[in-house]
Amino acid sequence: MDDALMYQMLWGLGAALLGAFIFVPIGLIAGTSETATVAPATLLVIYLGFPPVAIFTFCIAAFVSKHLIHAIPTALLGVPGDTLAVPLLEPCSILRRFGLPHIALQKMISAGVIASFISVPISVGFAMVLAPYGDIIKAWAGPIFTVVAVGLAYTSTGRWSSICMIIPFAFFAQTLNRVAIDVTGKGVVICIFLGMAMGPMFVDLLSALSPGYRMRVEADSPKTFWLAPDLKTWSGYFPNPLKVLSRKQKLYTLYSALFSAVTFASSAVGITVLTGEIVQSRVKSFYEKMTTSVAIMNAATEGTYLCEILIPLVAFGLPLSSVAAGAAFPLFNAPPVFTSKPVVYNLHTLMTPAQFLWYGLLAVTIASIISYPLAMNYARSASVWVMRKVSQEALLTIFFGLFIVLCYFETQGLGIVIALLMGFFSGILSKYFGINTGVQFMAYFAAPWITLQLFGMK
Repeated sequence: MDDALMYQMLWGLGAALLGAFIFVPIGLIAGTSETATVAPATLLVIYLGFPPVAIFTFCIAAFVSKHLIHAIPTALLGVPGDTLAVPLLEPCSILRRFGLPHIALQKMISAGVIASFISVPISVGFAMVLAPYGDIIKAWAGPIFTVVAVGLAYTSTGRWSSICMIIPFAFFAQTLNRVAIDVTGKGVVICIFLGMAMGPMFVDLLSALSPGYRMRVEADSPKTFWLAPDLKTWSGYFPNPLKVLSRKQKLYTLYSALFSAVTFASSAVGITVLTGEIVQSRVKSFYEKMTTSVAIMNAATEGTYLCEILIPLVAFGLPLSSVAAGAAFPLFNAPPVFTSKPVVYNLHTLMTPAQFLWYGLLAVTIASIISYPLAMNYARSASVWVMRKVSQEALLTIFFGLFIVLCYFETQGLGIVIALLMGFFSGILSKYFGINTGVQFMAYFAAPWITLQLFGMK
């Protein structure tokens, strides 16, 4: 075997193992979004000088392992693992009331594993179909980002407020960028991105300083959770996900992966909800309806994440989806290492479609081998340990420290100030107006074109 290929494979394997091992325990902690955790960690890996295939496998393995594991708090505790898990709370709650949380969990993560493996080749194949139009897409990037931002805003919970705030948000982001250029001679990307990623946490911390708001969030006793006993229906340590799902559920999982690829530029939460509604309308038996619903919705979240990363990355090198513009942003933009404008120089130009396929499958395999049997065998005991011993605030503090380091790396103290300003503005829009981060990221990418067209501001 060629030494260069062996070098690449060892880096890819090692980075995938690193990403999976780091984000399996993080996935157990409810409310830790990928944008606030995986994205800063990927930035760190990029700036540490990892080769392209290692950056890619680290990021994909981190996403898959965290996504599979965050099904545990969602199914067993009724607490969303992250934003994409919110649509799953209702069917999981119903199954929990019937004493079947273990069935919900087994179906969810088994469908997630299958969807992950299916989504990689589907995404790369679909990206190759779209790739010939890459030059057209790049030439019209500004208007396309604007259209996608409006589309995401229309499908979000804060529909009209999201649409109305696209232009003000774009103006605010571009103004911060102009301030950075005037003071330091260069624009900011990482600071604004991290500000948006950590925004909701900043707003929670700021609100807690207000006596009026603090009364609403204070707790006078620890939270109580009721966990059903484990029920193991397989032998050995490694269960077979194909045996956990019925034939119809496996077929629906395939359909959800295909649907996620075709709709890669849509809202990830919207696709998850729509998939669940379609499945529930087609299944008659109540038990089958609920178990199939949680399985296919979780498959949709897994497939949507991978499709929304791989298709824009392989086909265009531009973050033309909410996940690509948010949690997977560093794969597209990590100045000065990666850029998507004015020139595309990122993993799109550094890796071939074949590498995306095989290293993507490698990352999914590593993440599944580590996280799937762990979740199936030790979900209950792991949940108990995390709820008793691990502080979510402590984990977020670690990532806040990484946030400070990365912002300072880009533009020193001014970068930290810009990131905090963006964080507070972004967090207020997200927490109080329902303008999700996907809309905000797309508005940020559309900002140069919007402000140039409306205000002549470059």
